[in-house]
Amino acid sequence: MGSCVLVMLMKGEDVHVMNIGDSRVVLARRRDPDLNNILGKATPKDLQQLKAEIMDGLQSVQFNDEHNTSVEEEVKRITVEHTDSNAIIHGRVKGKLNITRAFGAGYLKEPKWNSVLLPSFKIDYIGKGPYIICIPSLHHYRIGPNDQFLVLSCGGLYQYFTNKEVVDEVEMFTAVYPKGNPTEHLVRELVLRAARKSGMDYHELLNISHDKRRRYHDDVSVIMISFKGRMWRSPV
Repeated sequence: MGSCVLVMLMKGEDVHVMNIGDSRVVLARRRDPDLNNILGKATPKDLQQLKAEIMDGLQSVQFNDEHNTSVEEEVKRITVEHTDSNAIIHGRVKGKLNITRAFGAGYLKEPKWNSVLLPSFKIDYIGKGPYIICIPSLHHYRIGPNDQFLVLSCGGLYQYFTNKEVVDEVEMFTAVYPKGNPTEHLVRELVLRAARKSGMDYHELLNISHDKRRRYHDDVSVIMISFKGRMWRSPV
């Protein structure tokens, strides 16, 4: 197995993010247009667009790059480094992992680690270079006055949510339940969506053992940081 890593450092208004794998940091930003400037020059079409943007609520901004087989640059890196027509099989590196950078998974990094596996677990390792790597991406962002909160999570959350849906769910929940935990709400909503997709109800899916639940949704961890000085995390 390969492990994804997401590290964030906040110092004053500066946010530094390091990631390996498919975890994300998503920012919620309040739309605050310069109405005086816009209204003085706006056409009816501009005003209609402005109204639509305001009604659309928070913006979602993804801080970091993901490292998986849905990212063209990541797939290109692997296929260029390996003269292997089976480097990517069914959206997974050698048919095993959909992440392209990770800690662990040595059998996808060096032939010697692949060679010690039992025959049924070995891959057809072509060349000597790694299929997956553990070089992180680094990003910096400076928090502005319209920024509201950050959501940090592993990639399992985005099997069932878009970035915009995540910030909208958090905004809605915190407005109705200001003392509640929005990360728990996101996890509950994810399980509900996974259950509906599979034609069962929420409690029916919860009653399935954890090892078999992986067929319906991935493990999920969520942390939310409000710029008003609060932080929540989903239960392990």
